[in-house]
Amino acid sequence: MFDPKLKEALSHVQKPGRYTGGEPGSVYKDKDKVDVRFAFCFPDTYEVGMSFLGEKILYELLNQHENWWCERAFMPWLDMKAEMEKLGLPLYTLESKDPLTAFDAVGFTLQYELSYTNILAMLDLAGIPLYAAERDESWPLIVAGGPCTCNSEPLAAFFDVIQLGEGERQLPAICAAIEQGKKEGISKKELLLRIAKIPGVYIPAFYDVTYYEDGRVKAITPNEPGIPAVVTKAIIRDMNDFAPPTNFVVPMVGAIQDRASIEVLRGCVRGCRFCQAGFLYRPMRQRDATLLNKAAQDLCANTGYEELSLSSLSTSDHSQLEELLDDLNSWAPQEHVSLSLPSLRMDNFSESLIEKTTRVRKSGLTFAAEAGTQRLRDVINKNVTWDEIEKTCRIAFEAGYTSVKLYFMMGLPTETMADIEGIADTAQKVVDLYYSMDHAKGKGVQVTISCACFVPKPHTPFQFVPMDTAETLQAKQKHLLESVHSRKIKVNYHDSKTSFLEGVFAKGDRRLAPALVEAYRRGCYFDGWEECFQYDTWMKVFEDLGIDPHFYCNRAIGLDEVTPWSHMDYGVTHEYLVREYKKALAAQTTQPCNRACGGCGANHLLGGPCFDYSKNLV
Repeated sequence: MFDPKLKEALSHVQKPGRYTGGEPGSVYKDKDKVDVRFAFCFPDTYEVGMSFLGEKILYELLNQHENWWCERAFMPWLDMKAEMEKLGLPLYTLESKDPLTAFDAVGFTLQYELSYTNILAMLDLAGIPLYAAERDESWPLIVAGGPCTCNSEPLAAFFDVIQLGEGERQLPAICAAIEQGKKEGISKKELLLRIAKIPGVYIPAFYDVTYYEDGRVKAITPNEPGIPAVVTKAIIRDMNDFAPPTNFVVPMVGAIQDRASIEVLRGCVRGCRFCQAGFLYRPMRQRDATLLNKAAQDLCANTGYEELSLSSLSTSDHSQLEELLDDLNSWAPQEHVSLSLPSLRMDNFSESLIEKTTRVRKSGLTFAAEAGTQRLRDVINKNVTWDEIEKTCRIAFEAGYTSVKLYFMMGLPTETMADIEGIADTAQKVVDLYYSMDHAKGKGVQVTISCACFVPKPHTPFQFVPMDTAETLQAKQKHLLESVHSRKIKVNYHDSKTSFLEGVFAKGDRRLAPALVEAYRRGCYFDGWEECFQYDTWMKVFEDLGIDPHFYCNRAIGLDEVTPWSHMDYGVTHEYLVREYKKALAAQTTQPCNRACGGCGANHLLGGPCFDYSKNLV
């Protein structure tokens, strides 16, 4: 039965289906018969969170344990948040409708820096003290995972437990430690000391940070016996040990990506120097085609989805992709299931891939050129040439496509206005290519340029570079618009102000915690949503607290400098990042990992070579 307060709140909000639960695939258990209750919280709206594959993986994994129950909670939109505050209704999970305070652990996934204030909002809505130091034994453990834990220092004061790396092994181990600890009646500190022994687990309270007078980090040191000086991420050595989930909770309010999704591989071989995910998830590991085909068929049968996405950082690098597509096409067309490959590379796009992924329906084509000139593509190690871009677009046009989206970044290291003009030139050459080919009369082409502001990220070769200032980025955006002379080309670009704040928290340290709290108190949340972002409020918070955001974002980091994330090991050595940074400045490229080992160091996570170079894996 719904709480009367919840019923009243739902009668006043725009999309009550976000907050009711009861979707097909939801897991329900007797809460009096489970030993561990875990609330998986996504710090954004239901529609965004229900598109996240990681939650589906961990939801199924934890709920396979008979005596554990994983439930879901999302950040309420503005109308529901206001109703909950007015009625004194605490944030609850969709399955049991119990408040977050009823759980043993409350976990957040850190996917994006601009969701950080939403985490505080969700804790506050639940009535949970924001700072870990203010929570005694009576409160749930507050846990974090996800890619942004690679530098979780701006949030360190709020979390009891932070997971570095891949949660499929860590989270069950944490739940097992909680279960055992409850049976033994141990203290919170003793529990944290036990959890700290789990590979890849970081307990912020067990580390002290000191600073130089100029603001740089001086040292990060453990303050408890037996705590490692450096935490090495957790990794799944063989992805076949963890089959993809075959039961999804099917949303009743349409998710942004409302489809069946199968993770075909993890990691990437490409080594693009700007790409944080490409470094965090090294080395690349793929699942066998037979396993993927079976899981995909079961997933579509169980959920009723009619679109299947083969997801990864670079799906076309799967060595058995053609075989997998053949297997999928043996049943997908008859079941009216269409296939989509959301991460295609321009240098291995083929007529065969188009033919095998368009048997039911066509989806849009998006290609990441990233930079407008060959020099800059070499700087970022994109390893894509104009000839490959031309070949890819020609294949697409011959297959009947009349629109192509090209993804670029601006603000890349060493970038000049000539590189910005190169973005417009590349798009124009694609338009000209279309009209140089034979097409049905009256059919026009549309080329869309989508241009993001480059944000330097930790654990990449570009972590050392300063981010372009907002003024510089705005000048480049203006120049790009002036460089486009065709109505066949549409230009979209990101707001440089949100990118600036993203950069501050990407490379920030523990001293930013008070700014997050104060900004939240002044009404900053949903910072990633244009209609909610309050840039001026953020700048005033920094000013009032005596924090210089440019110190984090617009300052070059010394190659030998201790960073806020220096105690977090993702497998790639500091020496390799420095080497790649210097190669970037010289516009020298590095081959993909499956063609030649670049010596990044991630192979030690597997206990041997990442690839068998005696086989042709290219």
